Amino acid sequence: MLEIGSLVDGKYKILNKVGHGGMSVVYLAMNEKANKQWAIKEVRKDGTVDMETVKQNLVAETDMLKKLSHPNLPSIVDVIEDDERFLIVMDYIQGNSLNSALEEYGAQPQEDVIKWAKQLCDVLGYLHTRKPPIIYRDMKPANVMLKPDGNVTLIDFGTAREFKEKNLADTRCLGTVGYAAPEQFGGMGQTDARTDIYCLGATLYHLVTGKNPCEPPYEIKPIREINSSLSSGFERIILKCTQKNPEDRYQSAAELMYDLEHYEEIDDEYRKKLKKRLFAFAATLTVAVGLFAGSFVTNAKAAQKLRDNYDNIVLNAVDYKDCYTAIMTSPEREEAYKKLNELVIDDFNMDAEEGRAVLKLKTGLDKVSKGGYSERFDALSVLKENNPEAYQDISYLFGESYLFYYTAESEKDRYDYASKWFAECKDKYKIASIYCDMAECLNLISQYNGAKIKQTEKMYEEYGILWEKLKALKDSESEVESVDSKLLIWGEINKVINTKVVQMLEVTDKESLTGLLQGIYDSSKEITKSVLIDDVKKLQSEIELTLDKIGTAK
Repeated sequence: MLEIGSLVDGKYKILNKVGHGGMSVVYLAMNEKANKQWAIKEVRKDGTVDMETVKQNLVAETDMLKKLSHPNLPSIVDVIEDDERFLIVMDYIQGNSLNSALEEYGAQPQEDVIKWAKQLCDVLGYLHTRKPPIIYRDMKPANVMLKPDGNVTLIDFGTAREFKEKNLADTRCLGTVGYAAPEQFGGMGQTDARTDIYCLGATLYHLVTGKNPCEPPYEIKPIREINSSLSSGFERIILKCTQKNPEDRYQSAAELMYDLEHYEEIDDEYRKKLKKRLFAFAATLTVAVGLFAGSFVTNAKAAQKLRDNYDNIVLNAVDYKDCYTAIMTSPEREEAYKKLNELVIDDFNMDAEEGRAVLKLKTGLDKVSKGGYSERFDALSVLKENNPEAYQDISYLFGESYLFYYTAESEKDRYDYASKWFAECKDKYKIASIYCDMAECLNLISQYNGAKIKQTEKMYEEYGILWEKLKALKDSESEVESVDSKLLIWGEINKVINTKVVQMLEVTDKESLTGLLQGIYDSSKEITKSVLIDDVKKLQSEIELTLDKIGTAK
């Protein structure tokens, strides 16, 4: 063991021991010249049966961490080897492990566990999207450090590995029994991103219930059987994470993150309250529309007055109900549809509830018939038949809102939702047709990439088409008069390229990519409206990041 007060490598002074594992001891050290504290992990060579395997794992761990940069991961700064030991110098993470918190306090508050879950899920998402993906394989409370600021850091990459397709040799038991997924035991299949999702689910189960899955009865039960006050939505998430069959779990960290961020929306109590609100809303709307409809049938003058009040209803609309009322009063007019769109994107974001408010136009509004019965009213069909130009304008408007503001799980989903509206206005807007083609490309790319036998050739054919559509999108900006819309289009082009730089470089060259983005950058300089200067600067900054990414890509 290292002696307290000794100097390592002439610069790291050992202050005290802060932890230990099966084969290692961790010390707090100070680089006095830099006036900075570090953690030094010591792995001694004596007494180790298979030193070569240990060495390989340590080399893999340090090499891996050197390539990573994430706020919830430690950084490796130095590796020192001598005849007696390996020393790994890394960031000192102040705080204690979540395992210590469990031992001292038992089950942790649900709100804290969900906060930590999001941070750990973000780390896993980062690891899984490296090239090649990194599978951590040993998520457990002991490997998660809780810092004084309430955030967590994932430590100990001794069992992590870079994912290699069809590499069945990794199926020997690596991980901790109780937290480890079934496929981590020999002969049960290859570990992949879904393995980490299982381990995270088991960790969350332990944290929120205080029940250790490594101890009898060695099972992960529904968490509300242990504590009935816990969220049924969070219970569903944990149960889905810990399914024995990887196909039944979340298939990606992004998919899991979406549910973690919306866990209350899949909670039983939330659903009950939502149904009650929707019922009350429907009843109120039905009565209001019934009054309007009755007035229309029995009194033509009252009906005319109702139509005259349309502008006032739209002007004073504060929620979706007001917009629906105006729409059913005069469905052939476009103002109420535009007002609805303004309301759902008033904070430059369209969440799931706001998305459903717009989708209701396609499924039909609730209206009372002449006979007093409730029926579905297809306002869009009336608009399309009586005012086809406005129908295409409204379809394009909603398509833009879904594309640029909707909180979707993936880029493909965002385009899927938007394309359903853009498909209705392709005849009028060339750019809408381009968006539909891009949606089809992304959908096919997802299918080919997700196939059991990856159809790489076909997938890259679609990337080639996607690249052509991005260029066409830039060329079509002239049909858009709004400067705001141009900024959104330019931002979308940059976003797609930024997220798919590696794939794009398989179908085109760096000069073409940078040329397109530089053209957008130069065009953005011509925008002089003071109210948009901040948006322009933000776009330019994002383009610069993408250009750097292209420049460093291999």
